[in-house]
Parts: sequence; C-alpha cells; structure tokens
Amino acid sequence: MKSSCVLLLSLVAACAHPAPATPDAAAASYTAMVAESDRADADKALDEGRRPVQFLEFARVQPGMRVAELAAGSGYTTELLARAVAPTGKVYAQNPELFVKFVGESWPQRLARPVNQNVVRVDREMESPMPPEAKDLDVVIANLVYHDFVWMGVDRTTMNRAVFASLKQGGTFLVIDHSAAKGHGVDDVKTLHRIEDETIIAELTQAGFKLENRGEFLRNPEDIRDWSTSPSAAGEKRGRSDRFALRFTRP
Repeated sequence: MKSSCVLLLSLVAACAHPAPATPDAAAASYTAMVAESDRADADKALDEGRRPVQFLEFARVQPGMRVAELAAGSGYTTELLARAVAPTGKVYAQNPELFVKFVGESWPQRLARPVNQNVVRVDREMESPMPPEAKDLDVVIANLVYHDFVWMGVDRTTMNRAVFASLKQGGTFLVIDHSAAKGHGVDDVKTLHRIEDETIIAELTQAGFKLENRGEFLRNPEDIRDWSTSPSAAGEKRGRSDRFALRFTRP
C-alpha cells in the first residue's frame, strides 16, 4: 500500500510539473502553435520581424507554467504565451494606465478571444506590476518595452525588485529591446526608442538577477541605429531593427 501511494504521488507531481520537452520537440510544438489557423492576420503580419518560434524557444515556456508579461500592450506576445502554457498554465498580462489608453479597444478584444481564456488582465503601474497572487512565477517577459520604462520615468529599481520577488528561484526574466549605438546608454529612449543592452544588464544585476544567456535571433548587423523603431515612425523598417535578447535568472 505504501509503495502504491508513493507511485500515485509521483504521478500527480509529474502531471503538475511536466518534464521539459527536448529542444527539437519544443521547436516543433512552437512551430505548430504559430501556424494555428485561428491566429489573427495582424499577428501573422508581425511574425517575420518578431520571430515567434525562436522567441518561444529562447523563453523556454512550457505547458503548465505560470508566466507574466510586463507592459503587454495589445497582446501579440501575450497570446503566444497563452498558447504555449495551455491548457493548465496561466499568463498575467500587465499594462500601466498609459498603455491601456494607448492600445484602446484592441486589448479587451484580444482578451475576449477563446485562446486567451488563461490570461489574467492586470492593470497596475510599473513600480508594482504584479498582483498579490502572482508569486513563484516561472517566467516574466518585457518585450520591446524596457526603453519605454526609462522615458516614462518608471522607478526601475523598485520595478526590477518587484519582478525578482515574483519569480521562483531559478525563474527567468527575459528582456528584449531595440539596441542603441554603443555608448548611447539611455540617450535614445524617447527619440529613437532604443537602449543599450549593457544598461539593462547593469540595472538587473543590481536587482539581484544573473545574466544567463544572450539570444542572437533578432540581431541585424545592417541596422546603423539612427532611426526610430516606434511602430508609427519606422514604416517599412518595422521589424528590421537590431534587437538584443537577454535571459536573466533569479539565483
């Protein structure tokens, strides 16, 4: 009887925390996910520049995980995460008031889609981005928005500490952003919507994070970093900026 109980408990634990997929299996799963016919045409149009399969591979998001997105905007990345953690996982999708006003009705319309039923809408400011129940998260993501936090005047020390506290030990904080020219730091955050990766590394290291890996899948050596990456200003260049991907862990 004792051995039967141990076996049952082991099976329950395995279902609650499935074993990580092999890299090949994960890539195949992400590829199929991105190819789903119910994805919006507007999202598919962004895929070439966003490279969602490589993004999900780098983020290592798996079914059953509890993840969060900072400044989710209208939810392109949120929906990818919702698909990746389904059917039992959860996504906390946070937006500050400024972003909620900017995206308008596109955000509630996104959340109304059946595929996003595992998404929790979070309207909170950046200094305290997580609701009380968002604890022991597996992954938190800031996709192309960290530079915005600078020009918005966000207290990033407080924000980063809040993200750190929301993650479980070994959890991931993934930051992707448009790169600024070397030595520019935060000088271009509002004019060109770019930031230096070393600036982010310094700020997150100070908050207690450890840089684990750099992703090269969004790099573009032909980008001379003298034009604005804002969607309204980039025009045909949208999706062609040189972008860095930084994966941090909570030790």
